[in-house]
Amino acid sequence: MNKRIWKQGLQYTCLILCIGATSCKSNTSAPPAPPTPQVSVQQAALSDENYYDEYPATITPLNQVDLKPQVSGFITGVYFKDGARVRKGQLLYAIDQQLYHANYEQAVANLKVQQANEAKAQKDANRYHELDKYDAVAKQLVDNADAALEVSKKQADAARANIRAVQTNVNYTKVFAPFDGVIGISLVKPGAAVTAGQTLLNTVSSDNLLAVDFNVDQKEILRFGKLLKDKTDIRDSVFTLTIGDTEYPYPGSISLIDRAVNPQTGTIKVRIVFPNKEDLLKAGMNVTMRVKSNNAEKSVVIPYKAVTEQLGEYFVYVPGDSSKVSQRKISLGKQLGFNVIVKDGLQAGENVVIQGQQNLKEGMKVKIVPNSTH
Repeated sequence: MNKRIWKQGLQYTCLILCIGATSCKSNTSAPPAPPTPQVSVQQAALSDENYYDEYPATITPLNQVDLKPQVSGFITGVYFKDGARVRKGQLLYAIDQQLYHANYEQAVANLKVQQANEAKAQKDANRYHELDKYDAVAKQLVDNADAALEVSKKQADAARANIRAVQTNVNYTKVFAPFDGVIGISLVKPGAAVTAGQTLLNTVSSDNLLAVDFNVDQKEILRFGKLLKDKTDIRDSVFTLTIGDTEYPYPGSISLIDRAVNPQTGTIKVRIVFPNKEDLLKAGMNVTMRVKSNNAEKSVVIPYKAVTEQLGEYFVYVPGDSSKVSQRKISLGKQLGFNVIVKDGLQAGENVVIQGQQNLKEGMKVKIVPNSTH
């Protein structure tokens, strides 16, 4: 009896285990695959629309000099108004010249002494040579007289050179404007002590023409090189400035491209020269340089909504073989309304995803559908 009950219990247990195993197998089956993402695409097109490339730029004087004294002393006069326009050769500062003038007078007196010694040595030499004609004097005395004359001549020459040096110091007690331009606010006042070659007195800069320096990517060297070569044929509107939200009324002309690319940044400096007729531009100003596009070369454009940004870099998704997308890094140019110029990384005629790219990944298979916004 007990044996039969035990056998029936064992059969019941096995039945429960089989049912549980079937149930577990059913519950652990793989979930259905997610649906293929649907995207819309649009071809990259060519455009000849006029636009301006904009670059941050700095205004730089074509000529600028820091004024520093060439002699030490005390300032005895300031002969200009701060911020005034000055002319080349105009007296700007005077330094106390009493010491340097006294040194000059001493040098002149020393030259007179050396000239007197030279005259005496010349007479002695002449006398000994006259006696030598009659063998009335030893040869050694004649040679000594000639040597003394040569020494006195050298000493006179040294005295003359010293006068020139001292005279230069006297001249350096006056500081003159090196060229026509505008002078800044004086950094010293009358009575201030200045040190030769160290104390900054002021700065003079030219302002009738001012340079605007900005950096361009090395990929644009050919473009700007062509503009530099053909600058005589460039229309005035190619180079313009904006100061804040205001456009500067006068166009500029390209002056030069720097000699080398900066290896750290991959950029090169370009200089545009602008007239400063109304004194609206000041050295050191930060402005925006605007360079008109070249109409002869069409640009590749795509909808701006196709672009995704990651850590300051820009990408688009491009459908490829087997309807799989790949992420493509691109370089952007000017935005034109709802479109944007692609400088590098994409060619005209290639499709880019413009809808549905938010959840895409590299190599993901997609289904291309018509654009829902049309």
